[in-house]
Amino acid sequence: LPDNMKLIVILAIVAVAVADKLPVSPVLILHSQQTNPDAAGAHSAEFESEDGIKVQVSGSQGPTGGSNLIGSYSYPLEDGSIASVKYVADENGFQPQSDLLPVAPEFPHEIPEFVLEQIAFAEEERKREEREGRL
Repeated sequence: LPDNMKLIVILAIVAVAVADKLPVSPVLILHSQQTNPDAAGAHSAEFESEDGIKVQVSGSQGPTGGSNLIGSYSYPLEDGSIASVKYVADENGFQPQSDLLPVAPEFPHEIPEFVLEQIAFAEEERKREEREGRL
């Protein structure tokens, strides 16, 4: 490596080592509550810290034995706005909702009629085969 590149690498290593030693003040917990599962499996938890992080979740046992959860969390962004996410987690997976999540673009054109007819025909065939016991 050239001398100036060696100097940059050494300075970067020193900066990381020094930053690791800087004191970090603890973040106070403003609110923390947890309700353990009852006989039916219902449970909940809430958390809030002084730096603006908030978490809330409640759940119960689902029909398939897993846990069904409904919750939200939020935290401050560098620009001062608040990131907020609401979610459901159940047998269908984790389903978040937030303005921060990307949205797929709209389909660029209408689906042609013959394609819709083919989809309908295939569905009718599937139902017929199901009735006849072939599925």
